[in-house]
Amino acid sequence: MRPTIKRIAELAGVSKTAVSFAFNDPSKIARSTYERIMEIAEREGYVPDPIARTMTSKRVGAIGVLLPQAIQETFRNPYVSEVLRGIGTVCHQEDLFLTILPPIKGFLSQAVRNAVVDGFISLGVETAPDIAALIHQRNVPFVTIDGDADSGITNVGIDDTVAAETMMNYVLSLGHRDIIILSLKSEGPGTAEEHSSRTVDRRLAGFERALQNHGLSLHSPSVRLVPVDVTMESAEEALLPLLSHKIPTAIVSMSDSAAFGAYVACKRLGLSIPQDITVTGMDDIPFASILEPGLTTIRQPGQRKGSYAARAVLDMLQGRAVASVVLPTELVVRGSSGGPRSVPLAVKAVTLEADAP
Repeated sequence: MRPTIKRIAELAGVSKTAVSFAFNDPSKIARSTYERIMEIAEREGYVPDPIARTMTSKRVGAIGVLLPQAIQETFRNPYVSEVLRGIGTVCHQEDLFLTILPPIKGFLSQAVRNAVVDGFISLGVETAPDIAALIHQRNVPFVTIDGDADSGITNVGIDDTVAAETMMNYVLSLGHRDIIILSLKSEGPGTAEEHSSRTVDRRLAGFERALQNHGLSLHSPSVRLVPVDVTMESAEEALLPLLSHKIPTAIVSMSDSAAFGAYVACKRLGLSIPQDITVTGMDDIPFASILEPGLTTIRQPGQRKGSYAARAVLDMLQGRAVASVVLPTELVVRGSSGGPRSVPLAVKAVTLEADAP
């Protein structure tokens, strides 16, 4: 016969309420009582019914994270892993489950309807009215990461415009005027229709502001905008034919992952970084510092974004209001950046692999 909460209470010499506290809120009972209850529960093989616990506490003990793309695509971006590490750390500290919610057939609405969670965090997802309405109907906390700070929903982010402007100003201050910008696509396999392009737009605005301060623009002949996915492979594939035709003096990437692809393309073409070409990124993911040479980039606090968002959800569950926050960024100069080369370059021929049928 399956042991019951009544049986555990009898064996421990406590009330059923005390047993419930032991599993749901141990702070309400003495440490010795908690240990006695847990010892008996383990000996008897007692496991609380999660559905019954939910009905009693009105909580399921889980935070749901809405992703912009299918899982296999999202996790190709190491920055996402950094953010999830921050969320996961808080969940571990608070004994919560972390539920990953990718789009279903390109939509997040079904994931929002079906998710058994106490609150939602969206990562790089535009707060579409239908999604916001669905979460509002569920009456659970909702926090966005890299969302729209003007939407009225609590958002955790950085000033992407200032960060991009800082990087471009630095590159221009080195003397570069012949530049490829690796922009980021908002579409791709398994991408939610609600996926935000606001981050891309804000970073482009920052690049444009810096360029205009130096008499250039995104539309100048010497500035080439190349859209890529947030992957090393996509950037390498896009850059190889471009660099084989005309070599800029600098590649400015919107992400470190795409910048890694620039490293690979340059190596295949026999280009030295930074002697022949400068390469910069954004995010400062862990691999950026161990590349050779180290990647000049913009450091943004991915883990801190995640932990702040998770704590915000928990505060909201306690009835506390939480304001949006803009976290600081920092220009990190490493060995991948330098002044423009003084002589023209010729690159070695490479065989560009055709796409598989």
